[in-house]
Amino acid sequence: MRADRLISIIMLLQLHKSMTAKDLAERLEVSIRTIQRDMEALSTAGLPVVADRGTGGGWRLLDDYNPRTLLNGLSEQERLLLLLPPPPNVLRDLGLESVAQMASHKLLNTLPAPAREKARAMQQWLHIDTTGWRHSESPSATLSLFQESIFLS
Repeated sequence: MRADRLISIIMLLQLHKSMTAKDLAERLEVSIRTIQRDMEALSTAGLPVVADRGTGGGWRLLDDYNPRTLLNGLSEQERLLLLLPPPPNVLRDLGLESVAQMASHKLLNTLPAPAREKARAMQQWLHIDTTGWRHSESPSATLSLFQESIFLS
């Protein structure tokens, strides 16, 4: 759907600051021409998208563009909550450590600068120990069964 793709383009540009039409096309699984039409539509709608030509160029939002509402719809407190460190043993057992780390970086990027510093401090100083008395280094067989049934359904 085109509206979803336009919102995705805005979110990608907010996250990556600048992306080539080719990168956007590959990420969104459309043609470069479709991205060019989408960028024209965004510009016509009043969004400050600009194309930088040449080596290192690409599409970007103007530096002073600050949407009143972030497109992800999460409040600052909701984003801070999502940045709480999850139990590392659960992430390790599910094979999601690197995915969780990438998601955390992306969420940090959605925060305004003061909140970003608060979130970084929270991540650095807060540790939630969820290990039980019978700590085991081997992943739970039941957990992998749940993961398989949830992710494959």
